Amino acid sequence: MIEVRQVCSLGATLGEGPVWIDDALWFVDIKQHLVHRFRPATGSLDSWTAPAQVGWVQPLADGGMLAGLQTGLHGFDPDSGAFTPLVAVEPHAPGNRLNDSCVDPAGRLWFGSMDDGESALSGRIYRADARGIAPVVDGIAITNGPAVAPDGRTLYHCDTLRGTIHACEIGDDGALMESRVFAQVDPAVDGYPDGPIVDAEGHVWVGFFSGWCVRRYAPDGRMVAEVRLPVANVTKIAIGGADGRTAYATTAAKGLSDEDRAKQPMAGDVFAFDAGVSGQPAHAIGAFGLTLL
Repeated sequence: MIEVRQVCSLGATLGEGPVWIDDALWFVDIKQHLVHRFRPATGSLDSWTAPAQVGWVQPLADGGMLAGLQTGLHGFDPDSGAFTPLVAVEPHAPGNRLNDSCVDPAGRLWFGSMDDGESALSGRIYRADARGIAPVVDGIAITNGPAVAPDGRTLYHCDTLRGTIHACEIGDDGALMESRVFAQVDPAVDGYPDGPIVDAEGHVWVGFFSGWCVRRYAPDGRMVAEVRLPVANVTKIAIGGADGRTAYATTAAKGLSDEDRAKQPMAGDVFAFDAGVSGQPAHAIGAFGLTLL
């Protein structure tokens, strides 16, 4: 049994998007429109209010951060707290929002959209690079991920409602080539596969919403470890900390009844455990165009 401890008590409605940058864990509360920065060394928590539902923040190579909001991509300056609109990614789909993201070793940004009502198959996966912003996967109600392997050759993403984790080959130009089912679960039994990441050894970690756990999968799709948490809705982990091997898990109180909340008083908090492996460094977003391709 791996020891899991609560490290940050905040009762997030929908904690998501954790990423370890330098000495801090950055994450969001989508439904409360909040960006958080938690420093485990001091226990401090700083928060910023976004102008819309916010799915993620990622570092930019030239400084500052980029945030994915329901209204599109925004520049985010933690010093001033300002969010600067850059591009509306899906102006044709006002019922969608941006949900999850990653940056690959080449500095390309990958992010997903989803139906905020969690039913219509209107979600997409996008790639953003110097050429612009291009959809690469569509027809998903709730996208989660993407996550990219350390060698930059494989992209993983979750079709959450269907319980499917996909693996896609990434071409030299960033195009997605062959796609396959990496792992399949039954959401009624296992919970819903939520946010994935890939560790330094190329293994895939997935948080399970309504599943009480985080699972680790080998590159061939075999589940090799499961870490149980004291709350049902586990959304995603980031690996970092002073030792570079501490997993930080975001969770959510969303959808829990009053009875559930009474049984899960720590729902929405951040938890930590020893991952036993290093994570990938927080890759920064390189040059990217704002043209929708």
